[in-house]
Amino acid sequence: MSEWNFLTKHARALVCISEDPGISLRDIATALGITERNAFTIVNDLNAAGYVVKEKDGRRNRYHIQPHMPLREAVGREQTIGELLALLVDPTSG
Repeated sequence: MSEWNFLTKHARALVCISEDPGISLRDIATALGITERNAFTIVNDLNAAGYVVKEKDGRRNRYHIQPHMPLREAVGREQTIGELLALLVDPTSG
């Protein structure tokens, strides 16, 4: 049986960022089991789509999730990124 996940790597990267807004691309890559280059591409996709705002913090990046943004695929009523993350992330973490 092939390996698969319910959540895409993009959604899993959002979870990583929501738990630690200062997370490095290396740590995102490790958490997702992908290369840093792929993590870079995913974070840039999220940034370009407006889901994540990237801000320089010294030599590192800090990320800000835009919770009001709608999910790309409509599943019933329009859901926001914030609503999805509220289901997936422990609010006491990070």
